[in-house]
Order: sequence, then structure tokens, then C-alpha cells
Amino acid sequence: MAYREAKERLRGSIAPVVTPFDEEGNVDFAALAALIDWHIESGTHGISVTGTSGEPSSLTLDERKQVMETAKKAVAGRVPFVPGTGSTNHAETIELTKFAQEIGADAAMVIVPYYNRPSQAALYKHFKAVAESVDIPIIIYNIPGRTAVNLEVKTLARLAEDCPNIIGVKESNKDFEHVNRVLWHCGRDFLLFSGIELLCYPMLAIGGAGSISATANVVPHKVAELHDAWFDGDIKRAQDLHFELMELNDVLFIETNPGPVKAALGMMGKITPKLRLPLDLPSEEHQRQIRRTLVKYGLLAEEPSKTA
Repeated sequence: MAYREAKERLRGSIAPVVTPFDEEGNVDFAALAALIDWHIESGTHGISVTGTSGEPSSLTLDERKQVMETAKKAVAGRVPFVPGTGSTNHAETIELTKFAQEIGADAAMVIVPYYNRPSQAALYKHFKAVAESVDIPIIIYNIPGRTAVNLEVKTLARLAEDCPNIIGVKESNKDFEHVNRVLWHCGRDFLLFSGIELLCYPMLAIGGAGSISATANVVPHKVAELHDAWFDGDIKRAQDLHFELMELNDVLFIETNPGPVKAALGMMGKITPKLRLPLDLPSEEHQRQIRRTLVKYGLLAEEPSKTA
């Protein structure tokens, strides 16, 4: 996909699909393919795997490649495919990004390395080397709440200027001034995706390209509809959906993502609700709250009241 074409196609709701596990903790590739079919049938505009919601740090390098390859085959060219290829390890990031190109991914999403807290100069060198190792488009993933370092706007603008295949960023950054400055310094045609659920609509309003939202795992049709409404000029409908989704957004982050999302998908019968330690499902109290919210949204039937 040429960079200009990529900028036109990579828009809307790109769902960061969870990695399903079976009861023994093995990757459930059949469930992953079924989830992707459900997403595309529900109107999702693009598919991503092995991002934060996909528990990449709990997967081996080979498992990450197998998940990416399974997802690429399941997508089958119906929508753009944008796997997450970043890690704390520079060489592994390049290896995974090259693999994404090899299997025909439309772009790669590369996270700011987590835990090791690189300087802005080191981040520039890291992302520039990754971008230069491939020809496919790169979307940088900035999530300071997980990585303990923020990719500053000036660093991102320098990368966008020096690396023509760095075409966008997923901003999981609650600083709305920061995301405004991204478009100001990187250019209005730079792809800005929201990774903060409550900023999905506001980012569209300033010229954002879409969202890569964990909530899309549970209500892909609603998140896609919000974007469709915006792009169709139905601002009122997009605003209504923004507020309609707020309670669900909140409960899906009641504990660390993707625990609540996987619990919800388990209740909906989409996956076995299993995570790999050190992550786990939410507490029983929080699971009851998730269930009540799913019932309220019509995603689960209300359980009959228990009699004494």
C-alpha cells in the first residue's frame, strides 16, 4: 500500500483485537479468526493485533508471529491490517516489523518502548531505524501511562519529516493540548488515532483519522457507527454515540486492560475468558458490575432474579 493510499484507507475504527487463550493458556487461533470475522461483519474498518489489548508482552516472539499470520489470513484483504510490532527490545521490534511486511500487512503499529524509559534522542534513533528497515507505513503508538515516557511532539514531528513511511500516531495520551499540537507540527494530513476512549470523538473533531479503541472489542458495531456518522456528516449521531458509550468505556477500564474486555467477551460467549499471568480477570465484584453493564447495553440477557 503506497503511503498516500494508506493515508486514505487507514481511517475509522481499527479494532485492537484481544488474543484469545484456551483453558490451558494456549493461543486459541480459531477463536481469533472468529473474532476477526465478527468484527468485519460488524462494520469495523481495520484490524490490529498484538497491541496492548492483545497482551504482546505475554506472548513469545513465535506466538506473536503466529497471531499476526493467523489474523492476516482471517482478514483476507477485506479491511486494512495493522499489527502491533513493538517491544522493549530494538532488534525484536525490527524483526517483527519486517515480518509484518513479509506477510503483507498494510501498516505496522510500533509502540514507544515500555519500561526502559529512553530519552527523546534515543526514541528518535529507535523509530528511525525501525522505519528504515521496512517499506510499509508505520503508525507510532504513544501510551505514556504504560511506557512511563511520552513521545514529545517535536520528536514525532522530526520523525515524520525524516521518515516518509511514518504516516501517523496512535495517541493514548489524555493531554488534549498535546494531540492538537501533533497535527499542528506534523501536518494536518498526519494520521491521528485516539487510543483514549473518551477522546475518540473529540479527536475526530480536530481532524483525527479514527480510533484504535479497546471498547471496539465488545461493541464493534457501535464504535464503527460513531466513525461512520462523523464521516457522513451526521454530527448529532456521532455525539450521541460518544455519550452513549461512556458508561461501557468506564467499566471496561475498571481494572487493567484487557482484563475487563476479556471478561465481557467471555460473558458474551465470544472467547474463553483467560489471561496469562501477571494479568488476570477482574475481581468478582467488578465482574458483576461488567455483567450489569452488558445487560444494560443489551449485550447480555438479564438473568432471572433468584428466589429464596
